[in-house]
Amino acid sequence: MAAGNRGQLSVIATVLFAGVAACALAPLASVPAMAQTRNVEALAPSIPPEAKLILAANELVYNRDTEKVTARGAVQINYGGYQLVAQQVVYDQKTGQLHASGDIQFIEPTGNRVYAQELTLSDDFANGFANALRIETTDLTKIAAISGERVNGEELILNRGVYTACTPCATDPTHRSLWQIKAERVVQNGRTHTVRLEHARFEMFGKPIAYFPVLEVPDHTVKRKTGVLFPRIRYAQKLGLGVGVPYYFAIAPDMDATVTPNVYTKQGFLLDGEFRKAFHNGLVTLRAAGIDQTSPGVFTEGTSDREVNGRGIIASQGAFQINPRWAFGWDLMAQTDNNFARTYDLSNFNDRIVKNQVYLNGLGQRNYFDLRAFYFDVQDADPDDVAERQQAIPQTLDYEYIAPQPVAGGQLSATVNLTNVERDRLDETEIGSSFRFPGLEGGTTRLTSELEWKRQFVVPGGLVFTPLLAARGDALRLNMTPPDFHYEGNFDTDDSATRYMLTAGLEARYPILITTDNSSHVLEPVAQVYARPNEQLAGGLPNEDAQSFVFDATNLFERDKFSGFDRIEGGTRANLGLRYTGTFDAGYTLRSLFGQSYQLAGKNSFASHDLVNAGANSGLQHDSSDYVSMVGIDTPTGWALAYSTRLDRNDLSLQRADTRIGFENHRLQAAMTYTRIAAQPLYGSDSDQDELQTIAALKFRDYWTVFGSATYDMNSNNLARSGIGITYDDRDTIFSIVYENTRDSSQTIANDWSIGARLSFRTLGDINIGDTTLDGFDDY
Repeated sequence: MAAGNRGQLSVIATVLFAGVAACALAPLASVPAMAQTRNVEALAPSIPPEAKLILAANELVYNRDTEKVTARGAVQINYGGYQLVAQQVVYDQKTGQLHASGDIQFIEPTGNRVYAQELTLSDDFANGFANALRIETTDLTKIAAISGERVNGEELILNRGVYTACTPCATDPTHRSLWQIKAERVVQNGRTHTVRLEHARFEMFGKPIAYFPVLEVPDHTVKRKTGVLFPRIRYAQKLGLGVGVPYYFAIAPDMDATVTPNVYTKQGFLLDGEFRKAFHNGLVTLRAAGIDQTSPGVFTEGTSDREVNGRGIIASQGAFQINPRWAFGWDLMAQTDNNFARTYDLSNFNDRIVKNQVYLNGLGQRNYFDLRAFYFDVQDADPDDVAERQQAIPQTLDYEYIAPQPVAGGQLSATVNLTNVERDRLDETEIGSSFRFPGLEGGTTRLTSELEWKRQFVVPGGLVFTPLLAARGDALRLNMTPPDFHYEGNFDTDDSATRYMLTAGLEARYPILITTDNSSHVLEPVAQVYARPNEQLAGGLPNEDAQSFVFDATNLFERDKFSGFDRIEGGTRANLGLRYTGTFDAGYTLRSLFGQSYQLAGKNSFASHDLVNAGANSGLQHDSSDYVSMVGIDTPTGWALAYSTRLDRNDLSLQRADTRIGFENHRLQAAMTYTRIAAQPLYGSDSDQDELQTIAALKFRDYWTVFGSATYDMNSNNLARSGIGITYDDRDTIFSIVYENTRDSSQTIANDWSIGARLSFRTLGDINIGDTTLDGFDDY
C-alpha cells in the first residue's frame, strides 16, 4: 500500500487547509497584499496576484471599540477562483484571527467541496482550526473529521478522520460504501511531503479487517516512492497456493523497478522482477523471473513442466515514437523451456503462442510503411519443442501508397510486400488420406509489387459502374527442401522463380430504394467480372501466408479471395449477389446478402493442388461456387440474430453455418453461438465439426452479477471449456471470483482447472488471485 495510489491519503490536508480557510478568508483581514508577498509553505494556497475579492452579505459591521469586522447573513465570498458560503465571518484586528461559523461551504477552483460548522484562522494564514469537517472531492471521494488544524504553516492535522470512495453517491445519496479508512490522527507535513496515519483501521461492512499503529506514506505531491505494494495471490491445481509481495523501487524520475518474491505451496520460491526506463520519446522494460521447482512430479509425465526443475525467463519490451509519423519497438522473450511463462501465468507472456517481434512503422496521409521481424514461441510443454521448430521465422516489409491526385479521373494505389521465411524443421501433417505441408524446411524470399487503378461512374438512373485495372509481379528466392513423395503437385525445384498477374475488372451496382409509411428498404444487385490469365506456378511454390480462408458472404466480392500474397486468384471470374437493408420505424433493422461466384474461363486457382490444399472443399473449387448468404436482425427489445451459411451448389446441403442469437437489457446479457463445418477430407478434416458456445451474465441485484460461459464439442460430447463467476461492482469496490475448467487432451497446459479472485478498491489498489476473465467476458 505504501507505494500505491497515495494522493487520496493526503487529500484532506490539501483540500481543507491549503485551499479552504487560508485562501478564501484571507481578504477579510484587510491585508490582502500579504497573501501575495509572504513566503508561503507548500501547504499554503496559491492566489493569483491580480485576484480581486467579491463579498456579499446581508449585513457588514465594523465595531471601532472591539476592532472587529463582521459579515453576517448569507455571506458569500469569491476570491481567486475560491468560493465561500457561511452564516457569519468575523475578523478580529487585535488578535489577528478570522472566524467563520454556521453551515460553512467552501468550493475550490478544482471543484472540491468542503463543509464545516466552525473555522478559525490566524491573519498570517500559518495556523488555523476547524470543527466538524466534511469534504467531497471531484473524484467522488468523501472525507470527514471531528476537527482539524494547521500548525506552523507546514503541518495539517485531522483528528478522528474517516475516508471512503463513493461514486454511486453522485446519484444515490443514501448509498453506503462497503469500505472506509478510520484514523485517530492524520498528519500531513508540507516540508517532508508525507502523510502519517496513527491508529488507522481499514474496515469492510463496518468491521475492521486491518490495523496499522502507524503508517506513513507520501502525500499527493509525491508521484512515486519506494515501498511495498498490494500482495498478489493465486491458486492453481499443480502449483498450489501462491502469494507474491511486490516491492517497488523508485530509482530515479525516469527509472523504477518492481521485485516480487512469490511462494507456491507445491513448487517453492519464484522471484519475478521488472525494470523500467523512460525516455523523452519512449519506454523500455526488462523482466526476469525464475524458480527451482520443489515438486515437478505433480506435472504430467513427458512434459517440460515435469522434466525441467530450474526454470526461468528473460524478456524485454520497448516502444519509441520517433516522431509523429514513425514508431519503433520490440517485444522479446527467452525462457529455459517452452512452457514456463504459461504454467506460472506470468502476465504478458502467458499466451499459447508468444509473438516475439521487432518493428518499425510509419504512417503518412497517403502512405504506410511497416517493417517487422518475428519469432513465435510455442508454449505447449513438449520437451522436444517440435511445434516451435516447425514455426516460420519471418521478416516482412509492407508499403502502401495512394496517389494524391486522380490519375485518368480515378484512384491509383501501389502495394509492396517483401517476405523472408526461414524454418528449422519440416511441418507435415497427415489427416486421414490427406497430406498437408504447412511449412517446408529451409528458406524462401518473395518480393511482390502491385499497382491498382479504379474509378467510379454513376449513370442516369442510379446505375454505378466501377472499372478496375491491376498489375502485379513477384520475384522469389527458393532454398527449401522440396516436399516428399506424398505431395501430389508439381513443386518448383529451381533456386528462383518469377510470376505476374494482370487484371481487368468491372463492377456494376444498382441500388433501389423502396419506402413505405413506416419503413425503408434498399435492394442492391451487384455484379462483378474480373478477366485474368491463369495463376502461374500454382501449387509449385511455398505457401506461407495464404494457407486458410473461409469463403462466405463477407468476401464474395473480393478481387482476390486468398488470405495472403503467396497465392494469386487467376482466370476469369464473375461474382453475383443481392444486398438488402431494411429499416423500420418500430426500431427493427434487417440486413442480408446472397450470392454465388463463377469461374468463366481459365484455370480455377481454388481447384489447383498446393502444399496445404488451400482451395480444397472451400466451396470455390468448382466452376460455379457454393451459395453464400448472411442475415442479420436487430430488434428494439434487445434480441439480435446473425446467421451466415454456405450451401452446396448442387443439393443445397449445409457446408458451413455460423449462427448467433443474443439478448441484452439492463439486467441480462446472453448469447449462444453454433458453428457447423462439414467434413473437408481434401483439406484435412475427415469429420463434421459442430461446436456450441454460450455466454450469459445476469445482474440479480444492484451491483451484483453472476456470469458464465461454456464451449461444447458436439461431435465428441466433450465440454471443452467451462467457467462460472460472480462479481460485485459499485465502481468503488470490485469483487470477483471465477472458476474455470479446461479439458485439454493435447496436454499443452499444466493446470486443468483454476480459481481466480479479485478485490479492488478505487483510489487504493487491487488484490488479485489468479485470472478472473472468462472467454467472451473481458469486462469481468
